[in-house]
Amino acid sequence: MRRPLAVVAMSGGVDSSVAAALLLREGYHVEGVSLRLWDSPRRDDRVCSDHRDAAGVAKALGIEHTEIDRREAFERSVVAPFVAEYARGRTPNPCVACNGDFKLGVLVDWALRRGADFVATGHYARLRPAAAGLRLCSARDSARDQSYFLFSLRREQLSKTRFPLGDWTKDDVRRHAAALGLPVASKPDSQDLCFGDPASLVRSRGLGGTPGMIVDEGGNVLGRHGGVESFTIGQRRGMRIAAGAPLYVRSLDAGGSRVVVGPRSPRALGVVACGWTWTGEPAGRAERLTAQVRYRHRPVEASVVMQSEDRARVDFEEPVIAATPGQAVVLYHGETVVGGGWITAALGAGDRE
Repeated sequence: MRRPLAVVAMSGGVDSSVAAALLLREGYHVEGVSLRLWDSPRRDDRVCSDHRDAAGVAKALGIEHTEIDRREAFERSVVAPFVAEYARGRTPNPCVACNGDFKLGVLVDWALRRGADFVATGHYARLRPAAAGLRLCSARDSARDQSYFLFSLRREQLSKTRFPLGDWTKDDVRRHAAALGLPVASKPDSQDLCFGDPASLVRSRGLGGTPGMIVDEGGNVLGRHGGVESFTIGQRRGMRIAAGAPLYVRSLDAGGSRVVVGPRSPRALGVVACGWTWTGEPAGRAERLTAQVRYRHRPVEASVVMQSEDRARVDFEEPVIAATPGQAVVLYHGETVVGGGWITAALGAGDRE
């Protein structure tokens, strides 16, 4: 009798390695696959995907491992849009775009062509039965929950995806990896973008690098800078200007090469977002929604006003720090991801009237 085939997206980290081991223990025929997306210049870069370590884990587990070269597609779908947005003074999150539709879209298509039953990843998220198939939910370990990154998955992709670590804690995962003798049991978590420093990447593409002024909210010049791509909304350190109190980046004007700073981190009472993906029903009628505007930010209670089929205003019940154009806003109903969209504008008190 044929054993169900599980294709595991293996990044070379401890999480995906343990996910593969758990499925083996459950009796699945497991194959590992790694996407080669970007070539890091240093072997010890702490990035989220390392096909070399993934191959070593697959060998230790005794499973087949395949590497798929998707560097050109990654450049077109993730890197180039990121560079263009960053050069405009926006703060996009390439990991959201990459983790969701790009990586899992590629892997699900590839796995189904091989006759696989599903694709599994090491993400900390859960799937629960729902009337329309499966619903995406936050992980049991709230400190590690990664459902924010996955909001763009379509229902048909969710139906072919599994998250074996959804009920695990990170400490348990590391202990299990050590007990199995996996070579990545103590490997540090990834922390950096796989393509390195964003400002350097932007300048390497012939964009940015335009000198300009750092000004306060009254237009007074406080200093100079070498390009707005070196700053992000809410940034407090690294401005190299003398001030009697901390200053925060309030806004960026790429066209005028101006960085506007002020004494408080920017706070928004709402956002406008477009490019929505709904994993549940559109959120206008749902009760007690919460919204999250960045990974590891605390979700806040929110309400939603649909302005068109693909545009919505999300109003927060309390001010939110660093709700920045280019980031994603993800909506939850309890533990369930309702949907998410890409922030185009942050709103103040007057904008909500």
